[in-house]
Amino acid sequence: MKITAIRTLVGNAELRNWVFVKVETDQDGRYGWGEATLEWKTRAVVGCVEDLAPLVVGLDPRDIENAVRTMTKHGFWKLGVIGRSAIAGIEQALWDIFGKSVGLPVWRLLGGKTRDRVPVYTHLGLGNMRAVYDQKERSQLRDYVQEVLGKGYRAFKVLFPLFMHYTADSKAIAGIDGWMRTLREAAGDDIEIMVDFHGKPASVALAVQCIEALAPYRPMFAEEPVQPGDANAMRMVSDRTRVPIATGERLIDRRDFEELCMQRAVAIVQPDLCHCGGIWEGRKIAAMAETAMMGVAPHNPLGPIAGVSALHFDVATPNFVIQEEMVGAVPWYGEVVQGPIRMVDGCWQLPQAPGLGIEVDERVAAKHPFRQEPFASRDAVLPDGTVVDW
Repeated sequence: MKITAIRTLVGNAELRNWVFVKVETDQDGRYGWGEATLEWKTRAVVGCVEDLAPLVVGLDPRDIENAVRTMTKHGFWKLGVIGRSAIAGIEQALWDIFGKSVGLPVWRLLGGKTRDRVPVYTHLGLGNMRAVYDQKERSQLRDYVQEVLGKGYRAFKVLFPLFMHYTADSKAIAGIDGWMRTLREAAGDDIEIMVDFHGKPASVALAVQCIEALAPYRPMFAEEPVQPGDANAMRMVSDRTRVPIATGERLIDRRDFEELCMQRAVAIVQPDLCHCGGIWEGRKIAAMAETAMMGVAPHNPLGPIAGVSALHFDVATPNFVIQEEMVGAVPWYGEVVQGPIRMVDGCWQLPQAPGLGIEVDERVAAKHPFRQEPFASRDAVLPDGTVVDW
């Protein structure tokens, strides 16, 4: 079997443009799908897939490690997040082909199941762009929480509501306490709540101060309390708070996770299988984390193929904790990709179809062509005009 062509399909899902990657082979009807979605970099990723395709056309799609090494090493220039995302989309499609060729779901090829179901969490607002980035009004928060619970979820993540710099006054800290208290009271004690800081605090001291304001309400973890890429800072935060710390969505291969693991800097790592180079690289990251006594909770607010790829990864990964998803991102989420995702009691069920077990309706995607994504970051400016992280 040989790879004959690689092409992309873009569908606009409001907050993101989903980038689907199709790998075709010389066997009639044998192809695979992957996802390479990267926010605000859609055209660059599509171009990078086109640039990488000549390196792997003619290779056996089942030699996945070899194909990834070829794309990584024979392109000469070191790849950043655009290149790693392009590789991830191709790599996932190769797993899809491999599974179909032997009649087995991808999780079987990754070593078999390590669990019978996959706990998941969604975002407050269920993927609605305005809801995700506007979660300050407390009456609105209660409505969002009830909407999530009404869909059967047992866990959700909320975006930290304040833009920050190096310090915060007592009024801001009190506001954080009231905000988190509202969420906990609305959700009850049995629902898991995660808080994503997006690296907004510009100092370790402020990050710890904010997390400790959340601590009485028992968040499952605090995500990216400082900007990613600084393992020392993450370790300093972890050492100073009782709340588990998570990071990793903006790290793009296992070398980026190495220092985190060596320092035992966080409790949970969050590789994104669409950004770190694919499913197999994600498994290598998870193995490093397991050795360091760290769990893995893959990042994924992306499209339906990304979700299914994560599902197969989660089934086979022993130190998996919980899976992020955004199934409610657009009303046609389940129309463009028919797949095995089925939630029961807050958990995805095990897929059984060969490969990833998906079919893509290209006609549905064509109804939602590329459109420039909105820049939520435009609001990340302090009253004095200082531009800050968002």
